[in-house]
Amino acid sequence: MIILGIETSCDETSAAVVRDGGRVLSSVVASQIALHHPFGGVVPELASRKHLESIAQVVHEAVEQSGISENHLDAVAATQGPGLVGALLVGFSFAKAYAYAREIPCICVDHLEGHIHSLFLEQDVPGFPFVALLVSGGHTGIYDVISHTSCELMGQTRDDAVGEAFDKVAKMLGLGYPGGVLIEQMASEGNPEQIHFPRPCLDTTDFDFSFSGLKSAVRRYIELNGDTNVADIVAGFQKAATDVLTTKLVQAALSRKRHRIAVVGGVAANSELRRKISASAHENGLRVYLPSLKYCGDNAAMIAAAGFHRYPCSWVRNTLLDQDVYSKACLRNN
Repeated sequence: MIILGIETSCDETSAAVVRDGGRVLSSVVASQIALHHPFGGVVPELASRKHLESIAQVVHEAVEQSGISENHLDAVAATQGPGLVGALLVGFSFAKAYAYAREIPCICVDHLEGHIHSLFLEQDVPGFPFVALLVSGGHTGIYDVISHTSCELMGQTRDDAVGEAFDKVAKMLGLGYPGGVLIEQMASEGNPEQIHFPRPCLDTTDFDFSFSGLKSAVRRYIELNGDTNVADIVAGFQKAATDVLTTKLVQAALSRKRHRIAVVGGVAANSELRRKISASAHENGLRVYLPSLKYCGDNAAMIAAAGFHRYPCSWVRNTLLDQDVYSKACLRNN
């Protein structure tokens, strides 16, 4: 089965063609980093307008690069939410029209479910069940993944997502956008032991997170001590954040007696987090699965993969003209 995936939940316009939910025939991502960089973050209205400019060309390039004729596509899968409503509407509306014109099914995909399915674009895929840490600019949560279409939320952030905290700390220090990449680069030059920041929620028995306090601790340190030792500040911040993420993920897996763990989402590209989780998994006899860096961020290949496994579900209809996007997370369990 060949599925065209479309993803426009935030600031990347992406389209991909994927065969049987795992073989990527093409993947095109049009980034908006340069557009939003002067503002230190994503401006929703600008993102929506840029998606409008890019969507038709990006889809055309993805189909052309795949070597598959439009007439041989079996379905279109598109991100329905969560995300920026204006941005989502561009991709979702385009997908519905594209599918309707070709008389093929249009499959609604949850963005978070898509991130979990980035694991299935790799050669080595996890067996079920496994526990996944989903970390990005807008979401931080731990899921017990039972099957391709069923998972249970075990814990989530009570305030800021970890990627949001990275971006805000970078903005405090005048590093620019995107903050996660810039902090990772600068942290490699600093001493992570020089400044000790708090590890929120490590003393709780649940699997929730909180990063607003950590972010505030960085702000207080800067106000009291200045920002002359930026490398040490970001190294200490990164260490605190990754310590919490690693500990909570491993604890969650052990609590469910799961032998497999995974990390997905944009922050899964962070090399320190990948190293730390891999080391902790080895120490605790767990097998860890990590997507390639190109599939950590928002991309349409993961949406097509999730759509492949959603296709047989009863809620999929040939036309979804009555469906709408949603901004808040509401990962389905089918």
